[in-house]
Amino acid sequence: MKKITTKIAILMVLAGLLPGCTKFLDQTPNGVLSSDQVKEPERLLTATYAALGNDHYDVPFSLWPYGTVRSDDAYKGGSGPQDIQTFHFLEVSNNITTNFAELDKLWFQLYVAISRANTTIKTIQEMDNFDGKEEKLGEARFLRGHFYFMLKILFKYVPYIDENVPVDSYETVSNRALTNDALWQKIVEDFQYAVDHLPPVQTEVGRANRIAAAAYLAKAYLYKGYRQDNAERNVVTGIDAGDLEKVVQNTDIVLSSNHTLETDFAFNFLPGKYENGTEALFSVQFSKDDGTKFGRVNFSDVLSVPMGVGCCDFNKPSQSLVNAFRTTGKGLPLDNYNALNSFNTSEKYDPRLFHTVAIPGLPYKYSSKRTYEESWNRNPAEYAVYASLKENVDPDCDCFVPMVPFYANTKNRIVLRFADVLLMRAEALIELHRSAEALPLINQVRTRAKNSTSFTGYANDKTLIETYKNGDNIVWTEDNARKALRWERRLELAMENGRFFDLVRWGIADQAMNAYYDVEKSRRSYYSSAHFTADRNEYLPIPEAQIRLSKYLYKQNPGY
Repeated sequence: MKKITTKIAILMVLAGLLPGCTKFLDQTPNGVLSSDQVKEPERLLTATYAALGNDHYDVPFSLWPYGTVRSDDAYKGGSGPQDIQTFHFLEVSNNITTNFAELDKLWFQLYVAISRANTTIKTIQEMDNFDGKEEKLGEARFLRGHFYFMLKILFKYVPYIDENVPVDSYETVSNRALTNDALWQKIVEDFQYAVDHLPPVQTEVGRANRIAAAAYLAKAYLYKGYRQDNAERNVVTGIDAGDLEKVVQNTDIVLSSNHTLETDFAFNFLPGKYENGTEALFSVQFSKDDGTKFGRVNFSDVLSVPMGVGCCDFNKPSQSLVNAFRTTGKGLPLDNYNALNSFNTSEKYDPRLFHTVAIPGLPYKYSSKRTYEESWNRNPAEYAVYASLKENVDPDCDCFVPMVPFYANTKNRIVLRFADVLLMRAEALIELHRSAEALPLINQVRTRAKNSTSFTGYANDKTLIETYKNGDNIVWTEDNARKALRWERRLELAMENGRFFDLVRWGIADQAMNAYYDVEKSRRSYYSSAHFTADRNEYLPIPEAQIRLSKYLYKQNPGY
């Protein structure tokens, strides 16, 4: 049993914080924490870690409706557009309003998590010196940085409340008190503190360490580097070289560690012995048989299970994503990739397709016992016939947890992995005009993809992928390197909920999404009114309920 997940699950029961249906909340707590116990730094820190999984299917911290469905990688799924209609409006970038309950709950839950981190930080700061004090502060600040990072990429302008802001002063902190760049700087400072004070290895699985902090710091600097200095627009005004140099410096720390790519891509998305492997830098830990009724399950992704094995067939890979894995006769991505309306067995695809997308007629989650069928789709007329694989498990796994009508699992969810770090570093190098140094990094990821066939023998005759060879199959100019990098991020990290945020960071969300909509309108009737509005749809609106609570101190985002 993973120690930290056991601690988290128990604390959640004691605190009455387990997310989910009403029946969870009807359980009588087994005990309560005394005020002295609450003040213990380890207990406070455990409560902050617990917040990583204190979400729900309509408030998912995996951010799948916001980073994947909102992009060109996935359809919402479910029974139809009315099924969690907010996510439908996000999918088509239309009719997004300031009063969506899901956005208000997401904002609230993230600030609850930040409040836990702040309480932990302040309590530890006020304690006499003790062994490990700065390390525990480093963990708490890492977690606070994580939650603020999520808020930042979702809402752009948010009130920054740290441990020094009294509770009765919260309503006096404007969401525009800090500029876009200054807010990023606050997030950077949390991760920098964690890098400076955390050990490279933790004795307990699931705790943040220096390597994870360096990876997250690099990620924060990468986002910070793409400046959006016009307060009333979301356009990228420039790329800061100093921030990109920080990306390179901090990825150095990760690349110098014992972490590396898994030998097979599949290992990142399998339960049990594969969890917390060499590629996983930081993961949300889940568990079973921990003294709670169902265990500490992944509620973020509970809706993604196809109807053939559970419920409720949301978060479905798009035809565009499937087509993106097509390769040329030389094993490289296609320029005119999105011409097909179905999976074509005569085509050649990047092997990662078969780890990412469930395709009718092929084994489901590598199982020899179970073939994914078109009949498993809840609404194929509107949402096509694919299902997402990475977050799902083989139903025969003891980590698969029936919670009728839902079917959850306890497989960890990776927040940061080594492949992402390689690609972040490659991106920074390209934008620093050092594209030659990016080539081996991108090829390292592609080589691993080429070798990831041990679980997918049934599809090996349909795969073809090669590395980039300057002067042979590509001319490695800066423009071509940038194009290759952006394509690689889409394929490597597909359905891991970062695609939309990549598009916004690059300043091309309106171009990419409207090009996607133009094609999809001929495939899906509900896309008829889809349109992405620049300087509006890059970020979510500040929830109206929060603006009212601030007595209208908060300023709404552009376009809303």
